[in-house]
Amino acid sequence: MIRAVMVINTQGKPRLAKFYEFQPVEKQQELIRSVYGVLSSRAENVSNFVDAESIFGPDTRLVYKHFATLYFVFVFDSSENELAMLDLIQVFVETLDKCFKNVCELDVVLNYSKMHTVLDEIIFGGQVLETSSTEVMKAVEEISKLETASNAISLVPKSVSAWRNR
Repeated sequence: MIRAVMVINTQGKPRLAKFYEFQPVEKQQELIRSVYGVLSSRAENVSNFVDAESIFGPDTRLVYKHFATLYFVFVFDSSENELAMLDLIQVFVETLDKCFKNVCELDVVLNYSKMHTVLDEIIFGGQVLETSSTEVMKAVEEISKLETASNAISLVPKSVSAWRNR
């Protein structure tokens, strides 16, 4: 099971943090600080896999990928494959690239709801739902269409709105 997904910038500011097991906010902040401490102290030429038992408890691993100014981090237990999680990070980043035309930190900050939508199409409740970037993009585009259509619906009948304009 996936326990958490984090996107942290190189200064240690969390840009996305989603925990699939309940954690109080203070504990979440402590975990994010601990993860950033581990990642920022690692050399560039070492493995992207980290034993996270000291941070998240027994039977926990962490995999990350560093893109530009962002660390994409997945925390999971032994029921998940490490290489599959690394590939899932790649799918997540590729999908974000398709959404934002070469994703950057500013896209993540300004479009956090779309980022959550993409993540929810890939992972839900700590379980992997979809591993195809193309399928995730289709679902995200459909959700965007529905949101646009629902925003266009007026709750005030046209006859009433015409009466107001007199």
